[in-house]
Parts: sequence; structure tokens; C-alpha cells
Amino acid sequence: MTPLIIGSFEDFEKHSGQELGASDFFKITQPQINLFADATYDHQWIHTDPERAKSEGAFGNTIAHGYLTLSIVPHLWEQIVRVENLKMMINYGIENLRFAQAVTVESEVRLVAKLKNVANLRGTVKAEVEVKLEIKDQKKPAFTGVLIFLYHFL
Repeated sequence: MTPLIIGSFEDFEKHSGQELGASDFFKITQPQINLFADATYDHQWIHTDPERAKSEGAFGNTIAHGYLTLSIVPHLWEQIVRVENLKMMINYGIENLRFAQAVTVESEVRLVAKLKNVANLRGTVKAEVEVKLEIKDQKKPAFTGVLIFLYHFL
């Protein structure tokens, strides 16, 4: 997929209220889950112990940490939109984040994004992007929310 190129507030404004696109599917693997557990000191067995997760867990396998699924957003976002001509970008916040469904190991996920709102705040562009992380072959998404980015263009 070719990302949408944004180089100014006016470029963003053209897409206000519109779906921006979807990323490619991305596979969640056990080594990724283990590395995330090491990085965050969250070694709960439902994430890191495949045998116990299969025998005692509610999902039949290990699941990705919710925050792991959230942490891949930058990688998936750049497949949807490439913002150029920047001096600086700030991840400003997340509103209404809801983890709706567990992501089992070896599942494939993709980000779908819609530009909810864009505003020019004295030269800084505030973009509010509705996102959902879809799980391949599942009805419910892993999460939904509104990401808020601040962009300062050259």
C-alpha cells in the first residue's frame, strides 16, 4: 500500500472526516511478546507461558499485552500516512482507548484510521485520528481510540 502524503495543514484539512486507509496486516509472534515482557517487566503467564496459557488460559494460547498492540501503532501508522515537511511531531495523547478483544499469538492485525478532526493552533497542527486495530478473521477489534498528534511544519 502506498501511504497518503501530507505536507501541510491544508493537506490534512482536505481529508477531515474521511477514512485515511488501512495498514498491511502484521503478525504478532511469541518472540515479540517475550521481548515486550522483558522491556516492560510484565511477565504474566498469559503472555509468556504457552503451555500454561493453553491449559489454564481463557484464550487457548498466549496473548499479546494490550500495550504491545498499542506500541506497534507508529509502525502501522506510517504505512497509512507519511507526514513530510516537518520540524517536529509530538504524540500528544490518546482519548477513549478501549481494549475490546485479546490478540492471541500468531494473529495478524492491521490499523484502520480516519481523520476525525484537524485544527491549526497558531502554526501547530492538531490532528485527531480515530483508530481501530483489526484482528484478521475476527469481528471485534483489538482496540479502538482517538490518537492525537501535534505537527509543526517547516
